[in-house]
Amino acid sequence: MDGTQISMGAAAAPYYLPQGDEVQVFQAAAARRLPVLLKGPTGCGKTRFVAAMAHRLGRPLYTVACHDDLSAADLIGRWLLKGGETVWVDGPLTRAVRQGAICYLDEVVEARKDVTVVLHPLTDDRRILPIDRTGEELQAHPDFLLVASYNPGYQNILKTLKPSTRQRFVALEFGFPRPEHEIPVVARESGLAEDRVQPLVRLAGKLRAMKGQDLEEGISTRLVVYCAGLVAGGMPVERAIRVAMIEPLTDDPDVKAGLHDLVTAVIG
Repeated sequence: MDGTQISMGAAAAPYYLPQGDEVQVFQAAAARRLPVLLKGPTGCGKTRFVAAMAHRLGRPLYTVACHDDLSAADLIGRWLLKGGETVWVDGPLTRAVRQGAICYLDEVVEARKDVTVVLHPLTDDRRILPIDRTGEELQAHPDFLLVASYNPGYQNILKTLKPSTRQRFVALEFGFPRPEHEIPVVARESGLAEDRVQPLVRLAGKLRAMKGQDLEEGISTRLVVYCAGLVAGGMPVERAIRVAMIEPLTDDPDVKAGLHDLVTAVIG
């Protein structure tokens, strides 16, 4: 649908290194047909986790990147003109409900408020999706699973989940991996040897400690992978750190100067 980004689960198993019991909790929730809410900072592995779990459970995956203009109609579907005829086209949520797939709403708080209203009857014991434009009341397939995510660090009074919505989900909190987990993940994803990844992960830890002081958000594992990938491709370490770990974090010249001093202290 317009304004959405939709993907189906890949044939190959996505690489995901568990940080705790999140795999077991997700499997238990899926077995009980309970919706799951993932909370955590951007780039900490939430989307990769959902892809890995869809593969593990053998279910199709519809991923929708939520944004300010995403409406309930984008998720449910709409009437479209095709070949001179008006035909109904299901949205990603409706297709997932019919097929027994996982529908993952990434950063759900970014969507318009009418989206959460649509989700309510799917997140209680009714498990139904009313489609007002066709008059259909769709009963969810037994394998259908709704998963949503958001970053609590970006919440404000205009973009938050109401308690009445949050309490319809089983919730898992995600954070950045511990160094002993992040180093092998970055090495595998980037192709850079673990001994060369180690100082980059150590730097990332220092940068994350600055969240709420000079930085609004800690650096994501995704950016560490980008940096390591550039180094693996032959870029000098200092340049790779600048373009992948410093410039994306801030536009403030004074803050960037301070971060470069930190890089010198950590990396040398």
